[in-house]
Amino acid sequence: MVPKKKHTRARSAKRRGGHLKSTPVATITCPKCGEPMLPHRICPNCGNYRGKEIIAATEQ
Repeated sequence: MVPKKKHTRARSAKRRGGHLKSTPVATITCPKCGEPMLPHRICPNCGNYRGKEIIAATEQ
């Protein structure tokens, strides 16, 4: 079967809209300094990852 009429952009967007929305970025708190950070990354504030100092912290 062939569709009789073309779907409008609004109708197509309504169908697509459910899975195209953005999600908030997941953050965790660093166990050492308490600053928010991305999971599975080195803390940009203190330089620790999983309890070990990976990058030496710089004085600011």
